[in-house]
Amino acid sequence: MAVLKRLMLARASAVVARGLCSGRELGSGSGCGPKQLPLQRSPEGRNRQWVFLGCPGVGKGTYSSRLSGLVGVPHISTGDLVRDELAASGPLASQLAEIVNHGKLVPDEIIIDLLSKRLEAGEAKGETGFILDGFPRTVRQAEILEGVTDIDLVVNLKLREEALLAKCLGRRICSQCGGNYNIASIDIKGENGQPGMYMAPLLPPPHCASKLITRSDDTEEVVKERLRIYNELTKPVEDFYRQRGKLLEFDLPGGIPESWPKLLQALKLGDNADKKSAAA
Repeated sequence: MAVLKRLMLARASAVVARGLCSGRELGSGSGCGPKQLPLQRSPEGRNRQWVFLGCPGVGKGTYSSRLSGLVGVPHISTGDLVRDELAASGPLASQLAEIVNHGKLVPDEIIIDLLSKRLEAGEAKGETGFILDGFPRTVRQAEILEGVTDIDLVVNLKLREEALLAKCLGRRICSQCGGNYNIASIDIKGENGQPGMYMAPLLPPPHCASKLITRSDDTEEVVKERLRIYNELTKPVEDFYRQRGKLLEFDLPGGIPESWPKLLQALKLGDNADKKSAAA
């Protein structure tokens, strides 16, 4: 795919796409100007190219993977790519472990390299379009992505910080099948004009219950550091896409049963029974 070739050029040059929009006024008709949210296929007929933003633990992977099956494009999580590299014990493993275990951001060059390889593998399988989860994390990464392809829509998932912390600390993974679960039962009472929120735990089936493990970066100290870094470095990415008219803000009202149908409505994907069943 053309995206892959251009991204590989970005990987080879640390300064590619820097200042792409400098000197061009928003709304001037250039590719950087605001536009209506293109929630359906582009006029060229290519598949959707979406990005999911949101604090660590908000549910980007959960909702991206569900939408991936619904709209027929691959879900590409840079967090999963990093964890796969760690599990493979390759040459980057020790460097990545040090970064991840302290809640830091993986350097641009490494992330772009991993993403390029994933896109290359997808191209070989005939994949088109994508839902990106975990990239871009910085304005520089957003500029790089803007320089290599036209992102149709950026979905910004939002959740209260107290719920985010509880969700991260409750995450569990089945060591055998890799399934993701959450043992946290979140019940926040409404106060000061804010509604209450309940998020039921996502418990594993019996055959996975004894095989659950915790991610090494899901400690309270690391999670709080990741949230701090997100607010410092990734919040500006929201403004980057907001200025370009591509940002869709979505406040999660609760767990998957409450949030999934509303997200489909916000994305103009409908809410028929078949699509709602994906929340089950």
